Amino acid sequence: MVQPPTAWGPHPEPLAVDSAPLPEYGTGSLADLLPTLAAGMGVPGMTAAIPELTPADRNCVFLIDGLGWEQLKAHPDEAPFLTSLLAASRGGTGRPLTTGYPATTATSLASVGTGLPPGAHGLPGYTVRNPATGELMNQLRWQPWTEPGAWQPYPTVFELADRAGVHAAQVSSPAFANTPLTKVALSGGTFHGRLSGEDRMDLAAEQLAAADRSLVYTYYAEVDGAGHRFGVDSDTWRGQLMYVDRLVQRLAEQLPPRSALYVTADHGMVDVPFDEDHRIDFDEDWELRAGVALLGGEGRARHVYAVPGAANDVLTCWREVLGEQFWVASRDEAITAGWFGPRVDERVYARIGDVVAAARDDVLLIASEREPNESAMVGNHGSMTPAEQLVPLLEVRP
Repeated sequence: MVQPPTAWGPHPEPLAVDSAPLPEYGTGSLADLLPTLAAGMGVPGMTAAIPELTPADRNCVFLIDGLGWEQLKAHPDEAPFLTSLLAASRGGTGRPLTTGYPATTATSLASVGTGLPPGAHGLPGYTVRNPATGELMNQLRWQPWTEPGAWQPYPTVFELADRAGVHAAQVSSPAFANTPLTKVALSGGTFHGRLSGEDRMDLAAEQLAAADRSLVYTYYAEVDGAGHRFGVDSDTWRGQLMYVDRLVQRLAEQLPPRSALYVTADHGMVDVPFDEDHRIDFDEDWELRAGVALLGGEGRARHVYAVPGAANDVLTCWREVLGEQFWVASRDEAITAGWFGPRVDERVYARIGDVVAAARDDVLLIASEREPNESAMVGNHGSMTPAEQLVPLLEVRP
């Protein structure tokens, strides 16, 4: 009889890199959504990659930051209208989309807007190393500043649609009007800033009706904000879900003829307890720090940049320490496994960590001194678990 491992015996094997559940790049990821809609409107060069969707002349995408598929399904009382649409998700199949890896806002918004997976658009994490400077770059806040067009050179789907004569518009908070992330991910056509959610819904409906062919994007952030601060099991988060449910219904009731509304999200979320079993502190762990020059990414999706010559040792150590709870891969292993999509552009290769660690369990690798704000978050995301990766694609037609 085989005895289970003990503290004195062999340890369990690290999680196999190829056991991580890959996003559905090319058939059912966020990067496939706008190309599918644009192809249905006759935009040249676009491919209808999500075969379940029926073309419409006017398409609106409402992205709710942080509203994962599993979290939505778990709260039918707070979101009766959204819940009524679950069976219509992904063209009536009742299935979700996947976000792409990592499941984080900057990466996902770039995937949505460019129609490309992270390995191509080049925003493969919350913070990544800029190979030109050797510094960590925060791709959400765009700090330190980097030339947007050099960092992400591909045109957005909105730009391509606008060139093809489609009326393209974004309706969001005025704060996002001129940000580098908007420029590289969502520019093209016209940007309309509105403060209140109700105003955004009303204007999105107007923009959708403004032409025979329209592609409109609108966005709401505070579901994500409530989850980070208070968790997806909090009254504050539930209140935000109730509010956004009413926003979606408000927009749905104003849809013009020959239109389709798609409600989706950039990632889901996991609440992580505040104890040593669930929060491993990089800044207090000498083993994990050994040989590491920079720690990038976020608590559930880390990019680890080794000092020269130490990459193999760092990989070995991280697998020994974290390998039962994280998928831990070398850069090349993660790329070969397809974590960042079917291809990784040359300019993107060195932005990816020498070691990449993605959480499987409800754990975080925090950095309490380097990242005090992020380390204090209740709700977190980034990895490839269903709670983080799966997002709705709810559909409404007039």
